Amino acid sequence: MLAGNATYSAPDDVPVTVPLFPLTGAVLLPKAQMPLNIFEPRYVAMIDAALKGDRVVGMIQPDFTVSGTTGDETPPLVSIGCLGRIVAYQETGDGRYLVTLTGITRFTLIEELETVTPYRIGRISVEDFTVDFDTGRGESAVDREGLVKALRIYLDANDLEADWESIDRASTEVLVNALSMMSPYGPAEKQALLEAPDLRTRAETLVALTEVDLARREGDDGMILQ
Repeated sequence: MLAGNATYSAPDDVPVTVPLFPLTGAVLLPKAQMPLNIFEPRYVAMIDAALKGDRVVGMIQPDFTVSGTTGDETPPLVSIGCLGRIVAYQETGDGRYLVTLTGITRFTLIEELETVTPYRIGRISVEDFTVDFDTGRGESAVDREGLVKALRIYLDANDLEADWESIDRASTEVLVNALSMMSPYGPAEKQALLEAPDLRTRAETLVALTEVDLARREGDDGMILQ
């Protein structure tokens, strides 16, 4: 796969230690893009270091199953995140970075390393996620029509608009992953989408979450997506 000017074809193409960016309720997925507004000094330092190196950072959620860690500077982390390459950045002039990441592959956090840097660093493995290097893997198994129908119903129910031309042009892989990232669900649901074993399961999980959300909003007379 191509991310910016870099090609990633196998586990050996990604670093084994990466800076970690914990962010609750946000997941990055392969081939999709994530815009970030970086303003905390420790993460500005992280971006500075990444730009001097391989431009790769590890997006990962704090462990939402552990209570009492809100506000903790170093909360425990979930075990699976996604590597992203910095493909665009802009300095704002007031100490911030506006950054865009392109997802490369999911990773397993093996251990967090002791470091003198203000940001956290982890040793990772991507061996369980080699499918992420293959562009378009599993697209033919996705019910794209059903996914788009669910999206239309959800948008109509919430009086929202979408750029349907861009949706029609997007590959099925990019569409599923981008919608999963943009979905308005909580940390646990987002993590389930990230950890889905294949593209079809991720799409089915997203549709199921949408059905549940619509039914909850509509009460006993909730919509059922057919």
